[in-house]
Amino acid sequence: MEEHTMGYKTYKIQKGGAGTFYPFVFNDIMGIEKDTNGGVRVDDINLAMKGHIKDGYNFNPRIKISEDDRSYNRTPTLNDRAHVLVCVVSASTVNILSDESVRKMRDVRLAARDLGIPQLAILTKIDEACPEVKKDVKNVYKSKYLKEKMEELSVSLGLPLNCIFPVKSYHSEIDTDDDIDTLISSAMKNIIHYGEDFVNSL
Repeated sequence: MEEHTMGYKTYKIQKGGAGTFYPFVFNDIMGIEKDTNGGVRVDDINLAMKGHIKDGYNFNPRIKISEDDRSYNRTPTLNDRAHVLVCVVSASTVNILSDESVRKMRDVRLAARDLGIPQLAILTKIDEACPEVKKDVKNVYKSKYLKEKMEELSVSLGLPLNCIFPVKSYHSEIDTDDDIDTLISSAMKNIIHYGEDFVNSL
């Protein structure tokens, strides 16, 4: 899983004027690496989903966070807890995910399941993985190659295909693109929908 975040970071999306935000946040966690002692620990992710880890905490791949750590939240509220788990995987690396990475990702997904948290996946960099999509992003659901990648990810993580969303990220574009935005918007709407369902079921 390709990831460069080293800490636990919360992102808000501004709505309208300064200081006004949408009523949801995204929490970003450093990636799961292929080595047993690399990347974020599965038990730390589990604690983050339960709301025990505060914004700004820097993960230590070798040591689980201590309850005595100042970044440990002893009394998490509903707002501190995860309402949906989203796994982000590059389309160009699905077929080379190590067994250890897949095991960690499945362990996290199963922990989320046990907590009643819905699980989704985002397949990124679809344009880099598929020439047809690079030529025209509207070909995303016509691409046999991407269909195979989504099926591989579905089998690896144990997620149904309708919970995996292909997305093309902005990287060199100067202006916004309606076709790129459509894919991003679809993924976002589903993330919010699943998160709302989780909260409403409590």
